[in-house]
Amino acid sequence: MSKDNGVGDKIKGAVNKAKGEVKDQAGNATDNKSLQAKGKKDKVKGEVQDTVGKAKDEK
Repeated sequence: MSKDNGVGDKIKGAVNKAKGEVKDQAGNATDNKSLQAKGKKDKVKGEVQDTVGKAKDEK
């Protein structure tokens, strides 16, 4: 198993997506636009990390 496998990136991506979803929903519930924006940013970051992990797995 090489160090360049994508498992770590996929795990980080999943964590960031989950964290982002919580922030986004909390922002929705409290009408906190800043928290919503941070949540959306975390979700995008998670998607990118997940994509990187999948690309590494395809090598």
